[in-house]
Amino acid sequence: MAEEAGMMAAARASEEEKAREREADPSDEIEEGEIEDADADSDADAARRGGAQPHPLENSWTFWFDNPSAKSKQAAWGSSLRPIHTFATVEDFWSLYNNIHHPSKLIMGADFHCFKYKIEPKWEDPVCANGGKWTISCVRGKADQLWLYTLLAMIGEQFEYGDEICGAVVSVRAKQERIALWTKNAANEEAQISIGRQWKELLDYNDTIGFIFHEDAKKDKVPKNRYTV
Repeated sequence: MAEEAGMMAAARASEEEKAREREADPSDEIEEGEIEDADADSDADAARRGGAQPHPLENSWTFWFDNPSAKSKQAAWGSSLRPIHTFATVEDFWSLYNNIHHPSKLIMGADFHCFKYKIEPKWEDPVCANGGKWTISCVRGKADQLWLYTLLAMIGEQFEYGDEICGAVVSVRAKQERIALWTKNAANEEAQISIGRQWKELLDYNDTIGFIFHEDAKKDKVPKNRYTV
């Protein structure tokens, strides 16, 4: 786990350097509909050609996208939710991440998920049914870094109660962007408090965040926080 965390930390530093370079040269920033580094070799392909062994993650993960343009008032919730791709190595993660839209490039109403393989980002999924979620919010266009750091913390197994993690979702709305971290057993207060505190520390996020039980969210339009950190 230490080696894996080291690789993820190095990759995170590399991404921060790339971000600084893009800020220094705005002409390099991708536009809506473009794919970043489309002509460049992916990390996974380069590793295979060079004979390097890929670095497996402890769990496989799947990206999901809920397309707002496919939603209708009559459709059942989740009917527009589609799996995008499953990855199981560090190299495949970066290959995907570097070629998909980040939250600031998603259209309003979009939800982009990353969940452990075979766990669907729905309340009805058996693994999620008795769980809940921590949520953070930020103004539009500011979630990119928070989303990346959340992904790295999850797939790099940085949480003490990592087995409790189901996945995360970033939601783009008119006035704000939200990131929610879903967990399995909402009633396990010790685990949930630990996860919430660690998440805030990993993101260097200072505002108070709340934890909602999925069961409460099903019954109330504005459910109350059961835990806060």
